[in-house]
Amino acid sequence: MTGLNDIQIGLLRMFDRKIPDEEVLEIKKVLVDHLSNKLFDEVQRVVATKNISKEDYLSLEANDLRTKPKKIDE
Repeated sequence: MTGLNDIQIGLLRMFDRKIPDEEVLEIKKVLVDHLSNKLFDEVQRVVATKNISKEDYLSLEANDLRTKPKKIDE
């Protein structure tokens, strides 16, 4: 495992104080929204790069590719 980077250390220092619960929830929402947007952008980039179509999604949805669980003899 690697140590903390400069940004992580800076964030820890910034929040080195008592923070009300409602403020913690606001901060979490901001972070989740940011990461959600980054993920959405990356998915859009991959879809465009690989020319993935709606039909590709429908085909994947129609075919359950997960491994079936093995039955345990009782």
